[in-house]
Amino acid sequence: MNIKVLKKNLLGEITWQYEGVVLRREENAVVLEALFNRDDVPFMDVVLKRNDRFVETFYSDQWFNIFEIYDRDDNHFKGCYCNVATPAVIEEHTVSFVDLALDLWVSPDGKQTVLDEDEFEELQLDPQRRARALTALAELKSRFNDNKPPE
Repeated sequence: MNIKVLKKNLLGEITWQYEGVVLRREENAVVLEALFNRDDVPFMDVVLKRNDRFVETFYSDQWFNIFEIYDRDDNHFKGCYCNVATPAVIEEHTVSFVDLALDLWVSPDGKQTVLDEDEFEELQLDPQRRARALTALAELKSRFNDNKPPE
C-alpha cells in the first residue's frame, strides 16, 4: 500500500512530499520504503543517489524520525539520517510531520554528526518545543550509542 509523506514547516506548509510503500504498521509507528527522488548529491561521507532505498520509520509518540539509507546499486548500508521533528501524524494514506531543522547523521561505523544547528537556532520555537527538540536529539544519540546502525 502506498502512503504519501508530507514534510511541513512551522507554519504547517508542505515543503516536500513524496510517496513510499508501507512495510509495516505498529501501534505508534509506520515503517515505509521510499526511493530517493533527487539527483545524485554528495552528502557527508557518501553520495546520495537517485533511487537509493530509504527505509523510513515515523513515530506518533517520538519527536524524531529515522531513515536507513541503502545504495541503489549494491544495497550496501550508507547510514542513518534522523530528523528531529514533531511526532508524526499517521493516517491511512498519509504521514506528516513538522521538521524542526535539527538532524543527526549516523555513519555505518557509528560516528554521529549533528547537522543544521544554525537553522534550528533561527527557528522561532517556544521554550517548551525547543527543549523537547533538544531532548529528542539526545534520545537519538543515546539510541545509536546503544545500538550501532545496521551493517
